[in-house]
Amino acid sequence: MKGHDPEAPPLGPGAVADLPVSPAATTRPITRRRLALVVGGIFVLWLIGVFARQVGEAEAAQNQAQLLRDRNAAMARDIASLEREIELIKQPAFIAEMARGYLLGTPGEIPLKVDPSAPTLPPNAPGSQGIVPDTSQQPQSPLDAWLQALFGSGQ
Repeated sequence: MKGHDPEAPPLGPGAVADLPVSPAATTRPITRRRLALVVGGIFVLWLIGVFARQVGEAEAAQNQAQLLRDRNAAMARDIASLEREIELIKQPAFIAEMARGYLLGTPGEIPLKVDPSAPTLPPNAPGSQGIVPDTSQQPQSPLDAWLQALFGSGQ
């Protein structure tokens, strides 16, 4: 090697710190290649950001389209329900039933109208919920019920 003295003593572990360091050895010069790599890296990051935003916007548009499809399906069900209701309302039986509510029944019908000043029924009136049936009878098994039905009462 040129500039190497074969007679010089070998350098020890602490000898490296004693060597002079030139400023040119610690900094790397900016070359066209390095500048192109930095610019290319920035361009790639920008391109990834643009595509990521477009993917996000496409996903949002797809979610909105799905919401609109679901809403259209719900509206179609509502329309079908309303069409069935119109068919029901057009039937003469339904019209006659609704007319009875306004006391406009057929000519032979006598409208039933409760006088608003009529007193309320007592709690034990026939047909009211206040009357509880008598259940003091002993329940019998189904076999006993069949035997009684076939052969009559054993008493």
